[in-house]
Amino acid sequence: MAPDELRELKVQLQEQLDKGFIRPSSSPWGCPALFVEKKDQGGKRLCVDYRPLNAVTIKNKYPLPHIDILFDHREEDIPKTAFSTGYGLYEYLVMSFGLTNAPAFFMYMMNSVFMNELDKFVVVFIDDILIYSKSEKEHEEHLKIVLTRLREHKLYAKFSKSEFLGSHSVREGVAVDPSKVKDVLNWKQPETVIEIRSFLGLAGYYRRFIKDFSKTAKPMTSLTKKNAKYLWSSNCEEAFQTLKKLLTSAPVLAQPDVTKPFDVYCDASGNGLEILCVDAGRVIAYASRQLRKHEANYPTHDLELAAVVHALKIWRHYPLGNTCHIYTDHKSLKYILTQPELNMRQRRWLELIKDYDLEIHYHPGKANVVADALSRKAHCNFIEARPTGVLWFKNRLVVPKDMELRKKILDEAHTSPFTMHPGSNKMYQDLKRSFGGLA
Repeated sequence: MAPDELRELKVQLQEQLDKGFIRPSSSPWGCPALFVEKKDQGGKRLCVDYRPLNAVTIKNKYPLPHIDILFDHREEDIPKTAFSTGYGLYEYLVMSFGLTNAPAFFMYMMNSVFMNELDKFVVVFIDDILIYSKSEKEHEEHLKIVLTRLREHKLYAKFSKSEFLGSHSVREGVAVDPSKVKDVLNWKQPETVIEIRSFLGLAGYYRRFIKDFSKTAKPMTSLTKKNAKYLWSSNCEEAFQTLKKLLTSAPVLAQPDVTKPFDVYCDASGNGLEILCVDAGRVIAYASRQLRKHEANYPTHDLELAAVVHALKIWRHYPLGNTCHIYTDHKSLKYILTQPELNMRQRRWLELIKDYDLEIHYHPGKANVVADALSRKAHCNFIEARPTGVLWFKNRLVVPKDMELRKKILDEAHTSPFTMHPGSNKMYQDLKRSFGGLA
């Protein structure tokens, strides 16, 4: 540590000793201590790198069965929190940041503290508390109740922090936190895969505000794939700058009214899945993702159904227990619930769909606000012009609308001794793998 950090370390160690948070230790365990900058009011936060301890800790994957577990003080676990400093070895007597199960335990404790207020006027996420009310007078009462609850359990709120999960709640709905947008705008061009992932991680947190996020970010995400050669192209730079611009102009999303039906617009293409959730004519959230490798082989019907399933999975909390109207530009999806013959994948998805009160509607052409923006231009991204002067679509030769040429191709496939005429179905599949545009 630098000299100024050592001075700060000595001060903070003494403060925590005086408060009874830590004590001198002779534990065989020991993790390094370090400082990180506080994001509000400056200053440094003393942290411990518990990655070695977390690697051998059994993860808390299930809801805790009893609140007593949370408040029990396990004496035998104290030495495991030991950390080394230039002024000796210390161990925590209270829950420390950095422990793998700390968020789960803390979340359970907060839910227990505000059990009577949850979803009435309080929402809690780990150490963030959102209080919402219908009037200023009612809000004062709610705030008083929350502060009283905290005081009763010896917890303290910091008023300088007035954000909720990086988004701002305003009168019109939910908006992007301006401070986070500033971080993105000041981001320099990534020079490594790690820097690309870091940028996409921050920008991706706000993907619900950005239409076509996965489509826009695709040139950058392709560089993060395993064994991909790092080459920052003009497409990557365009995607980088576009994401910055979209974040600065991100819309204010409406707060959902759970008493009214939701409208979900779905679309799929070779470029990915795109969905939009609307409530009373106002956008609640956008969502999108690129296709996985095996999904690129799905027939159109299954791909469109995959978009519906994706919407139900990520927005499960919206339609569950409520009516949801699904809009798609694939007409046959209207009959998926009554279709007699289904493949195994469709049967599996249908089991998920039956948990919801759904009405699937056909929304043709440009009437589908998502489909027109995504699908109509998506195929252009897969057409490649070769030096020979021919066009290729997904490794298939594109056949122009020349009936004479098409007849020659079909005639050769039918009469050539090399094909041995394996039957109409087999011949069709062979042609489909080699040519595009024959159908």
